[in-house]
Amino acid sequence: MTSAASDLLGFDPLSADFRADPYRQYRRMDKLARTPAGLWVTTSYQLCAQVLRDSRFGHGDRSWRDTGGSKRSFATMNPPDHTRLRRLVSGAFTAPFVERLRPGIAETTDELLTGLSGPVDIIAALAYPLPVIIISELLGVPAEDQARFRSWSSALARGQDPDVILSSEEREARTRAREEFANYFTDLAERRRAKPASDLLSALAGVEGLTIQELLSICSVLLVAGHETVVSLIGNGTRALLANPDQIPYLHAHPAAAVEELLRYDPPVQLTLRTALEDVVLSGMEIEAGQQIVLLLAAANRDPSVFPDPDRLDLARSAKGHLTFSLGIHFCLGAMLARLEGQIALTKLFERAPVLAPDPFEYRETLVLRGLTKLELVFPD
Repeated sequence: MTSAASDLLGFDPLSADFRADPYRQYRRMDKLARTPAGLWVTTSYQLCAQVLRDSRFGHGDRSWRDTGGSKRSFATMNPPDHTRLRRLVSGAFTAPFVERLRPGIAETTDELLTGLSGPVDIIAALAYPLPVIIISELLGVPAEDQARFRSWSSALARGQDPDVILSSEEREARTRAREEFANYFTDLAERRRAKPASDLLSALAGVEGLTIQELLSICSVLLVAGHETVVSLIGNGTRALLANPDQIPYLHAHPAAAVEELLRYDPPVQLTLRTALEDVVLSGMEIEAGQQIVLLLAAANRDPSVFPDPDRLDLARSAKGHLTFSLGIHFCLGAMLARLEGQIALTKLFERAPVLAPDPFEYRETLVLRGLTKLELVFPD
Protein backbone atom coordinates (compact mmCIF):
# COMPACT_ATOMS: atom_id res chain seq x y z
CA MET A 1 0.00 0.00 0.00
CA THR A 2 2.85 2.37 0.89
CA SER A 3 4.52 1.85 -2.50
CA ALA A 4 1.26 2.39 -4.40
CA ALA A 5 0.53 5.54 -2.39
CA SER A 6 4.04 6.89 -3.03
CA ASP A 7 3.73 6.17 -6.75
CA LEU A 8 0.40 7.99 -6.84
CA LEU A 9 1.41 11.10 -4.91
CA GLY A 10 5.20 11.28 -5.10
CA PHE A 11 5.51 10.92 -1.30
CA ASP A 12 4.41 8.50 1.41
CA PRO A 13 1.29 9.88 3.13
CA LEU A 14 1.13 6.93 5.53
CA SER A 15 4.38 7.52 7.41
CA ALA A 16 4.33 8.78 11.00
CA ASP A 17 6.85 11.47 10.05
CA PHE A 18 4.54 12.82 7.36
CA ARG A 19 1.53 12.91 9.69
CA ALA A 20 3.56 14.75 12.33
CA ASP A 21 4.94 17.33 9.88
CA PRO A 22 3.85 17.19 6.22
CA TYR A 23 5.41 20.61 5.57
CA ARG A 24 8.93 19.21 5.73
CA GLN A 25 8.02 16.90 2.84
CA TYR A 26 6.33 19.68 0.87
CA ARG A 27 9.47 21.85 1.11
CA ARG A 28 11.49 19.13 -0.64
CA MET A 29 9.11 18.89 -3.60
CA ASP A 30 9.33 20.60 -6.97
CA LYS A 31 7.05 23.45 -7.94
CA LEU A 32 5.35 21.21 -10.53
CA ALA A 33 6.14 17.56 -11.20
CA ARG A 34 4.54 14.34 -12.38
CA THR A 35 4.41 11.25 -10.19
CA PRO A 36 5.15 7.67 -11.32
CA ALA A 37 1.39 7.01 -11.46
CA GLY A 38 0.86 9.97 -13.81
CA LEU A 39 -0.61 12.58 -11.46
CA TRP A 40 0.66 16.13 -11.67
CA VAL A 41 1.43 17.71 -8.29
CA THR A 42 2.10 21.38 -7.56
CA THR A 43 3.30 23.09 -4.39
CA SER A 44 3.31 26.60 -5.90
CA TYR A 45 0.90 29.27 -4.67
CA GLN A 46 0.81 30.91 -8.09
CA LEU A 47 0.06 27.64 -9.91
CA CYS A 48 -2.55 26.49 -7.38
CA ALA A 49 -4.33 29.84 -7.63
CA GLN A 50 -4.12 29.78 -11.43
CA VAL A 51 -5.65 26.30 -11.70
CA LEU A 52 -8.43 27.08 -9.21
CA ARG A 53 -9.48 30.11 -11.27
CA ASP A 54 -9.00 28.56 -14.72
CA SER A 55 -12.17 27.23 -16.38
CA ARG A 56 -10.03 24.81 -18.38
CA PHE A 57 -9.63 22.84 -15.16
CA GLY A 58 -12.54 21.24 -13.36
CA HIS A 59 -13.72 17.88 -12.11
CA GLY A 60 -13.49 14.97 -14.51
CA ASP A 61 -15.23 11.61 -14.64
CA ARG A 62 -12.33 9.76 -12.98
CA SER A 63 -11.64 9.96 -9.28
CA TRP A 64 -9.03 8.48 -6.96
CA ARG A 65 -11.83 7.11 -4.78
CA ASP A 66 -14.86 4.92 -5.40
CA THR A 67 -17.97 7.08 -5.54
CA GLY A 68 -20.26 4.14 -4.83
CA GLY A 69 -22.04 4.59 -8.15
CA SER A 70 -23.54 7.87 -6.98
CA LYS A 71 -23.84 10.91 -9.17
CA ARG A 72 -21.30 13.69 -8.95
CA SER A 73 -21.42 15.49 -5.60
CA PHE A 74 -22.03 19.21 -5.20
CA ALA A 75 -18.36 19.75 -4.35
CA THR A 76 -17.18 18.07 -7.57
CA MET A 77 -19.75 19.45 -10.02
CA ASN A 78 -18.84 21.71 -12.90
CA PRO A 79 -20.98 24.58 -14.23
CA PRO A 80 -23.84 24.93 -14.95
CA ASP A 81 -25.05 22.34 -12.38
CA HIS A 82 -22.68 23.62 -9.71
CA THR A 83 -23.74 27.21 -10.35
CA ARG A 84 -27.43 26.35 -9.96
CA LEU A 85 -26.98 24.47 -6.67
CA ARG A 86 -24.54 26.97 -5.21
CA ARG A 87 -27.04 29.76 -5.84
CA LEU A 88 -29.65 27.83 -3.83
CA VAL A 89 -27.40 27.48 -0.77
CA SER A 90 -25.40 30.70 -0.83
CA GLY A 91 -28.17 32.77 0.75
CA ALA A 92 -27.72 30.83 3.99
CA PHE A 93 -24.10 31.93 4.31
CA THR A 94 -24.21 35.69 3.77
CA ALA A 95 -22.35 37.93 6.21
CA PRO A 96 -25.53 39.24 7.94
CA PHE A 97 -26.90 35.71 8.35
CA VAL A 98 -23.65 34.34 9.77
CA GLU A 99 -23.28 37.30 12.13
CA ARG A 100 -26.71 36.52 13.57
CA LEU A 101 -25.31 33.15 14.64
CA ARG A 102 -22.62 34.77 16.82
CA PRO A 103 -24.58 34.81 20.13
CA GLY A 104 -25.59 31.18 19.76
CA ILE A 105 -22.05 30.07 18.94
CA ALA A 106 -20.70 31.99 21.94
CA GLU A 107 -23.33 30.52 24.26
CA THR A 108 -22.71 26.97 23.03
CA THR A 109 -18.94 27.41 23.44
CA ASP A 110 -19.38 28.64 27.01
CA GLU A 111 -21.61 25.66 27.81
CA LEU A 112 -19.05 23.21 26.42
CA LEU A 113 -16.16 24.80 28.33
CA THR A 114 -17.95 25.20 31.65
CA GLY A 115 -16.56 22.98 34.38
CA LEU A 116 -13.57 21.63 32.43
CA SER A 117 -10.54 20.82 34.55
CA GLY A 118 -7.49 18.70 34.17
CA PRO A 119 -6.67 16.54 31.74
CA VAL A 120 -9.36 17.16 29.11
CA ASP A 121 -9.35 16.04 25.49
CA ILE A 122 -10.36 19.34 23.91
CA ILE A 123 -11.15 17.63 20.59
CA ALA A 124 -13.88 15.56 22.25
CA ALA A 125 -14.96 18.31 24.65
CA LEU A 126 -15.11 21.29 22.27
CA ALA A 127 -13.75 20.90 18.74
CA TYR A 128 -16.09 18.07 17.70
CA PRO A 129 -19.36 18.99 19.41
CA LEU A 130 -19.36 22.74 18.65
CA PRO A 131 -19.60 22.56 14.83
CA VAL A 132 -21.94 19.54 15.00
CA ILE A 133 -24.37 21.53 17.12
CA ILE A 134 -24.14 24.60 14.87
CA ILE A 135 -24.49 22.80 11.52
CA SER A 136 -27.27 20.58 12.94
CA GLU A 137 -29.25 23.60 14.07
CA LEU A 138 -28.69 25.24 10.69
CA LEU A 139 -29.97 22.18 8.82
CA GLY A 140 -32.73 21.48 11.32
CA VAL A 141 -31.41 18.15 12.62
CA PRO A 142 -33.08 17.29 15.94
CA ALA A 143 -30.73 17.46 18.95
CA GLU A 144 -31.27 13.79 19.75
CA ASP A 145 -29.90 12.81 16.32
CA GLN A 146 -26.70 14.86 16.45
CA ALA A 147 -24.65 12.01 17.93
CA ARG A 148 -25.01 10.14 14.63
CA PHE A 149 -23.12 12.89 12.84
CA ARG A 150 -19.77 12.08 14.42
CA SER A 151 -19.45 8.56 13.02
CA TRP A 152 -20.81 9.59 9.60
CA SER A 153 -18.60 12.65 9.41
CA SER A 154 -15.45 10.76 10.44
CA ALA A 155 -16.06 7.97 7.92
CA LEU A 156 -16.91 10.38 5.09
CA ALA A 157 -13.92 12.59 5.91
CA ARG A 158 -11.55 9.62 5.82
CA GLY A 159 -13.26 8.59 2.60
CA GLN A 160 -12.06 11.79 0.91
CA ASP A 161 -8.61 10.19 0.68
CA PRO A 162 -7.44 8.11 -2.30
CA ASP A 163 -8.67 4.52 -2.12
CA VAL A 164 -5.09 3.31 -2.38
CA ILE A 165 -4.34 4.53 1.15
CA LEU A 166 -7.57 3.23 2.69
CA SER A 167 -8.00 -0.20 4.27
CA SER A 168 -10.90 -2.39 3.18
CA GLU A 169 -12.53 -1.66 6.55
CA GLU A 170 -12.29 2.09 5.94
CA ARG A 171 -13.81 1.76 2.48
CA GLU A 172 -16.65 -0.32 3.92
CA ALA A 173 -17.19 2.26 6.69
CA ARG A 174 -17.43 4.98 4.03
CA THR A 175 -20.05 2.98 2.13
CA ARG A 176 -22.09 2.40 5.28
CA ALA A 177 -21.88 6.07 6.24
CA ARG A 178 -23.07 7.11 2.77
CA GLU A 179 -26.04 4.76 2.96
CA GLU A 180 -27.03 5.70 6.52
CA PHE A 181 -26.58 9.41 5.76
CA ALA A 182 -28.70 9.16 2.60
CA ASN A 183 -31.47 7.22 4.35
CA TYR A 184 -31.57 9.63 7.29
CA PHE A 185 -31.66 12.84 5.26
CA THR A 186 -34.09 11.44 2.70
CA ASP A 187 -36.51 10.71 5.53
CA LEU A 188 -35.88 14.07 7.23
CA ALA A 189 -36.31 15.97 3.94
CA GLU A 190 -39.64 14.25 3.32
CA ARG A 191 -40.78 15.26 6.81
CA ARG A 192 -39.68 18.85 6.16
CA ARG A 193 -41.56 18.91 2.84
CA ALA A 194 -44.69 17.79 4.64
CA LYS A 195 -44.19 20.13 7.59
CA PRO A 196 -41.62 22.89 6.91
CA ALA A 197 -39.66 24.52 9.73
CA SER A 198 -37.43 27.61 9.77
CA ASP A 199 -34.22 25.82 8.80
CA LEU A 200 -32.05 25.34 5.71
CA LEU A 201 -33.21 21.79 5.03
CA SER A 202 -36.85 22.91 4.92
CA ALA A 203 -35.92 25.67 2.48
CA LEU A 204 -34.04 23.24 0.24
CA ALA A 205 -36.72 20.55 0.46
CA GLY A 206 -39.24 23.08 -0.81
CA VAL A 207 -37.25 24.04 -3.92
CA GLU A 208 -39.04 22.90 -7.06
CA GLY A 209 -36.82 20.86 -9.36
CA LEU A 210 -34.19 20.02 -6.74
CA THR A 211 -33.76 16.24 -6.79
CA ILE A 212 -33.26 14.24 -3.61
CA GLN A 213 -29.79 13.26 -4.87
CA GLU A 214 -28.86 16.93 -5.25
CA LEU A 215 -30.24 17.74 -1.81
CA LEU A 216 -28.23 14.87 -0.27
CA SER A 217 -25.12 16.11 -2.06
CA ILE A 218 -25.53 19.59 -0.56
CA CYS A 219 -26.13 18.18 2.94
CA SER A 220 -23.08 15.92 2.65
CA VAL A 221 -20.82 18.84 1.74
CA LEU A 222 -22.21 20.90 4.61
CA LEU A 223 -21.62 18.05 7.04
CA VAL A 224 -18.05 17.21 6.04
CA ALA A 225 -16.90 20.72 5.12
CA GLY A 226 -18.95 22.53 7.74
CA HIS A 227 -18.00 20.17 10.52
CA GLU A 228 -14.62 18.58 9.87
CA THR A 229 -12.92 21.82 8.83
CA VAL A 230 -13.92 23.54 12.06
CA VAL A 231 -12.88 20.55 14.19
CA SER A 232 -9.39 20.73 12.71
CA LEU A 233 -9.23 24.53 12.78
CA ILE A 234 -9.87 24.48 16.53
CA GLY A 235 -7.54 21.54 17.18
CA ASN A 236 -4.67 22.61 14.92
CA GLY A 237 -5.04 26.22 16.05
CA THR A 238 -4.91 25.27 19.72
CA ARG A 239 -1.78 23.20 19.27
CA ALA A 240 -0.07 25.95 17.24
CA LEU A 241 -0.86 28.59 19.87
CA LEU A 242 0.36 26.43 22.75
CA ALA A 243 3.61 25.90 20.84
CA ASN A 244 3.86 29.69 20.36
CA PRO A 245 2.48 31.18 23.60
CA ASP A 246 3.88 34.62 22.81
CA GLN A 247 1.18 34.85 20.11
CA ILE A 248 -1.79 34.34 22.44
CA PRO A 249 -2.20 38.03 23.42
CA TYR A 250 -2.58 38.87 19.72
CA LEU A 251 -5.39 36.30 19.45
CA HIS A 252 -7.35 38.12 22.14
CA ALA A 253 -6.71 41.54 20.60
CA HIS A 254 -7.29 40.57 16.95
CA PRO A 255 -9.17 37.25 16.72
CA ALA A 256 -10.16 37.62 13.05
CA ALA A 257 -6.59 38.22 11.85
CA ALA A 258 -5.29 35.51 14.18
CA VAL A 259 -7.60 32.88 12.73
CA GLU A 260 -6.51 33.75 9.16
CA GLU A 261 -2.89 33.03 10.08
CA LEU A 262 -3.83 29.80 11.85
CA LEU A 263 -5.74 28.73 8.72
CA ARG A 264 -2.63 29.44 6.64
CA TYR A 265 -0.13 27.89 9.02
CA ASP A 266 -1.68 24.45 9.54
CA PRO A 267 -4.81 24.21 7.38
CA PRO A 268 -7.57 21.64 7.86
CA VAL A 269 -7.73 21.03 4.09
CA GLN A 270 -4.32 20.07 2.74
CA LEU A 271 -5.07 19.54 -0.95
CA THR A 272 -7.62 19.33 -3.71
CA LEU A 273 -7.76 17.58 -7.08
CA ARG A 274 -8.54 19.00 -10.51
CA THR A 275 -8.73 17.55 -14.02
CA ALA A 276 -7.64 19.27 -17.23
CA LEU A 277 -10.78 19.60 -19.36
CA GLU A 278 -8.64 20.41 -22.40
CA ASP A 279 -4.93 20.51 -23.18
CA VAL A 280 -3.29 23.20 -21.02
CA VAL A 281 0.28 24.49 -20.80
CA LEU A 282 1.07 25.19 -17.16
CA SER A 283 4.44 26.62 -16.18
CA GLY A 284 5.91 25.35 -19.45
CA MET A 285 4.54 21.81 -18.98
CA GLU A 286 1.83 20.39 -21.22
CA ILE A 287 -1.01 18.87 -19.23
CA GLU A 288 -3.22 16.83 -21.52
CA ALA A 289 -7.01 16.77 -21.36
CA GLY A 290 -8.10 14.20 -18.78
CA GLN A 291 -4.90 14.34 -16.76
CA GLN A 292 -5.26 15.16 -13.08
CA ILE A 293 -3.36 17.63 -10.92
CA VAL A 294 -3.07 17.65 -7.13
CA LEU A 295 -3.04 21.17 -5.73
CA LEU A 296 -1.15 21.05 -2.42
CA LEU A 297 -2.92 24.02 -0.85
CA ALA A 298 -1.06 23.58 2.43
CA ALA A 299 2.26 23.81 0.60
CA ALA A 300 1.04 26.86 -1.33
CA ASN A 301 0.17 28.48 2.01
CA ARG A 302 3.86 28.20 2.89
CA ASP A 303 5.20 29.47 -0.43
CA PRO A 304 7.96 31.92 0.60
CA SER A 305 7.37 34.06 -2.49
CA VAL A 306 3.95 34.97 -1.03
CA PHE A 307 4.39 34.52 2.72
CA PRO A 308 7.88 35.50 3.98
CA ASP A 309 9.33 33.20 6.64
CA PRO A 310 6.36 30.89 6.03
CA ASP A 311 7.20 28.25 8.65
CA ARG A 312 6.88 30.79 11.46
CA LEU A 313 3.51 31.39 13.08
CA ASP A 314 2.94 35.14 13.02
CA LEU A 315 -0.60 36.18 13.88
CA ALA A 316 0.19 39.77 12.92
CA ARG A 317 1.02 38.92 9.31
CA SER A 318 -1.43 39.60 6.48
CA ALA A 319 -2.52 36.02 5.81
CA LYS A 320 -5.95 36.48 4.26
CA GLY A 321 -4.68 35.47 0.82
CA HIS A 322 -4.23 31.84 1.95
CA LEU A 323 -5.81 29.10 -0.17
CA THR A 324 -7.32 27.05 2.66
CA PHE A 325 -10.86 27.81 1.49
CA SER A 326 -9.91 27.46 -2.20
CA LEU A 327 -10.57 30.12 -4.86
CA GLY A 328 -12.91 30.70 -7.77
CA ILE A 329 -16.25 28.98 -8.23
CA HIS A 330 -15.49 26.38 -5.56
CA PHE A 331 -14.52 28.86 -2.84
CA CYS A 332 -15.85 27.43 0.43
CA LEU A 333 -19.45 28.51 1.01
CA GLY A 334 -19.09 28.16 4.77
CA ALA A 335 -15.83 30.10 5.10
CA MET A 336 -17.40 32.95 7.08
CA LEU A 337 -19.11 30.54 9.45
CA ALA A 338 -15.92 28.49 9.97
CA ARG A 339 -13.95 31.67 10.67
CA LEU A 340 -16.51 32.86 13.20
CA GLU A 341 -16.62 29.52 15.00
CA GLY A 342 -12.82 29.46 15.12
CA GLN A 343 -12.58 33.00 16.46
CA ILE A 344 -15.11 32.42 19.23
CA ALA A 345 -13.92 28.94 20.23
CA LEU A 346 -10.22 29.82 20.39
CA THR A 347 -10.59 33.13 22.23
CA LYS A 348 -12.92 31.61 24.82
CA LEU A 349 -10.70 28.55 25.20
CA PHE A 350 -7.54 30.61 25.80
CA GLU A 351 -9.31 32.86 28.29
CA ARG A 352 -9.09 29.76 30.50
CA ALA A 353 -5.27 29.59 30.12
CA PRO A 354 -4.91 25.88 29.29
CA VAL A 355 -1.57 24.06 29.16
CA LEU A 356 -0.66 20.82 27.43
CA ALA A 357 -1.04 17.60 29.39
CA PRO A 358 1.68 14.90 29.23
CA ASP A 359 1.42 12.84 26.02
CA PRO A 360 -1.02 15.43 24.72
CA PHE A 361 -1.87 14.78 21.06
CA GLU A 362 -2.38 12.29 18.24
CA TYR A 363 -2.95 13.02 14.54
CA ARG A 364 -5.60 11.46 12.35
CA GLU A 365 -4.41 9.06 9.68
CA THR A 366 -5.85 11.20 6.89
CA LEU A 367 -4.34 13.01 3.92
CA VAL A 368 -6.87 15.46 2.44
CA LEU A 369 -8.00 16.64 5.87
CA ARG A 370 -5.34 17.22 8.54
CA GLY A 371 -6.32 17.24 12.18
CA LEU A 372 -5.98 15.74 15.62
CA THR A 373 -7.85 12.81 17.11
CA LYS A 374 -6.73 13.84 20.60
CA LEU A 375 -5.41 17.00 22.24
CA GLU A 376 -5.25 16.80 26.02
CA LEU A 377 -5.13 20.02 28.02
CA VAL A 378 -5.00 20.89 31.70
CA PHE A 379 -6.93 23.89 33.00
CA PRO A 380 -5.92 25.79 36.12
CA ASP A 381 -8.19 25.41 39.15
